[in-house]
Amino acid sequence: LGGLFDHILIDEYQDTNPIQADIVRQMCSGGAQLTVVGDDAQAIYGFRAATVENMWRFSEDFPGATTLTLTGNYRSTEPVLAVANAIVSQSEFLVPKMLESMRGTGVRPRLVTCADEGAQSVAVCDRVLELREEGVSLEDQAVLFRAGHHSDHLELELIRRNIPFVKYGGLKFLEAAHVKDLMALLRVLENPSDELAWNRCLSMLAGVGPATVARITEEIGVADPEVGDPLARFLSSGPALAPRAKESLELLAGAWAACPDLDPADQVAVMHRFCSHVFPARYDDHLARLGDLDQLAVTARSYRTRGEFLTELVLDPPERTGDLAGPPHLDDEYLTLSTIHSAKGREWTAVHLIHAADGNIPSDMSLGDAHQLDEELRLAYVAVTRARDHLEVNFPLRYHVHRHAFDDRHHLAPLSRFLEPVREHFDPVAAGPDASDEATAIEGVDLTDEVDMFLEGLWD
Repeated sequence: LGGLFDHILIDEYQDTNPIQADIVRQMCSGGAQLTVVGDDAQAIYGFRAATVENMWRFSEDFPGATTLTLTGNYRSTEPVLAVANAIVSQSEFLVPKMLESMRGTGVRPRLVTCADEGAQSVAVCDRVLELREEGVSLEDQAVLFRAGHHSDHLELELIRRNIPFVKYGGLKFLEAAHVKDLMALLRVLENPSDELAWNRCLSMLAGVGPATVARITEEIGVADPEVGDPLARFLSSGPALAPRAKESLELLAGAWAACPDLDPADQVAVMHRFCSHVFPARYDDHLARLGDLDQLAVTARSYRTRGEFLTELVLDPPERTGDLAGPPHLDDEYLTLSTIHSAKGREWTAVHLIHAADGNIPSDMSLGDAHQLDEELRLAYVAVTRARDHLEVNFPLRYHVHRHAFDDRHHLAPLSRFLEPVREHFDPVAAGPDASDEATAIEGVDLTDEVDMFLEGLWD
């Protein structure tokens, strides 16, 4: 490669891996002029082998290199950059630099303390609509989060309010296959003639293929309204199946039979138990998928009837079989939901960061390694620097132990260790009952060591 090029220009150099850096060195061996651009504070792709050390040792790899530090920022206002600078200054490894806004002052960021995850979803939707009334369109707003599943509860609230959105960095909650499974179980109860729902439910049973599904639906008269109630026939007769499928079929029949007198949340709980029996054979990551279903039970509490619940959480048209979320039409106005990783390189007038609690930001998986923890800090920096004018940071005080249960068992969640030292740069806001009192009680209390010990204990 050496000698093929006279000039080489590379962008996002902080995201290169060791092999790519070696290729660059070989390309320059013939005397080519090299220019790289990068920001070590935005090095967030360690999980795919990128190493920020390529940036730090650039002068060693290329002796005589000239370094230019660019600190002028044309995106964000001074109050937003005050938060960003305060976050990145906590790093033990990054090259020191302070961003300066070329746009001047603006509104102060808001730190929204929410009573729990439900209050957070309501607060975010309220604020999104409030900003829209003030002239900030949905397309100019984004909700960011550390992990794809962090938006589950919010997605349900957005759907309930008919706020259109597109999600990057994960599945739309109601488009995920395992969520469709549970919704299909409820749809059969609501409309026993729903052939597509029957097909999905019966396909969940071990050893039941398309031919068997077709035979069963024909036997019980799903497509023939003159035969009578297909669900009643299914529960009374019980189709003949191979021994492998008989146990799961009996569990399915028992789950459906238990539901008529239950409220929507209890029906979801019953179906959740059925899914816990069939998901291990259906999905490799069945535990994570079962955890997702807890969100449906939380949402179902708000509805009086199953029909009301299903109507408000209507899925995509039946002919859509893909599980991946796609963007709306170009002319549509929609809110962006995105993981922080997928948001890198983008910007919005208003950014709503959710689940900014310790254990989420930083991720509990990074607590045992200083360099991984520093990458989590850089991730927080990337999140807040996506905002041009409005920065809203939300964190729930309480996380319920069993979100599908009706008790109030929960644990308190401290604000992210990266944000606790920079509270002075935010205007505090309380959302939900008791949020203000509980926030005052734990404000300024350093729970970092306790959180680390608790989270590490989960992996023992």
